[in-house]
Amino acid sequence: MIVGLSVGAFTTLHVIISLIGIASGLLVLLAMLAGREPPGLAGLFLCTTILTSATGFLFHSAKIGPPHVVGAISLVVLALALIGLYLKHLNGPWRAIYVISAVLSLYFNAFVGVVQAFGKIGFLKALAPTGSEPPFAIAQGLVLLLFAALGFLAVRKFHPAVAASA
Repeated sequence: MIVGLSVGAFTTLHVIISLIGIASGLLVLLAMLAGREPPGLAGLFLCTTILTSATGFLFHSAKIGPPHVVGAISLVVLALALIGLYLKHLNGPWRAIYVISAVLSLYFNAFVGVVQAFGKIGFLKALAPTGSEPPFAIAQGLVLLLFAALGFLAVRKFHPAVAASA
């Protein structure tokens, strides 16, 4: 049992939270690319992404591994996003810090999603049974390049104060 739930129920809850985080994060990213600030949606994205990282630590594990490292880095990056958005109100360099940290935390969710897809979806698992084969590396490389490009564009296009005053 994990926090009073069976492992299966907790896993389902964790996956649902993760999917909400990814979906809301993609919507936030699209808004950023359009130069808009979706305040409620950004809050949903940050909250569910924090919950995704935090609940990931509750799964039983004999040792610290890559999921723990990604989760810890994600929480640090999310702290920067929270500071940039809610404490610094996207002023000065905090606009770019917020955008980069939000996109990076969304990338971490996508990264883990690719890992899970290759581990759980039959035809993907057959392509990369150990997660070290070229199809897995190519998929992760493409996801990284996509998020790097989108993050670069978001930093350039997301100027909500300018858009609000126009």
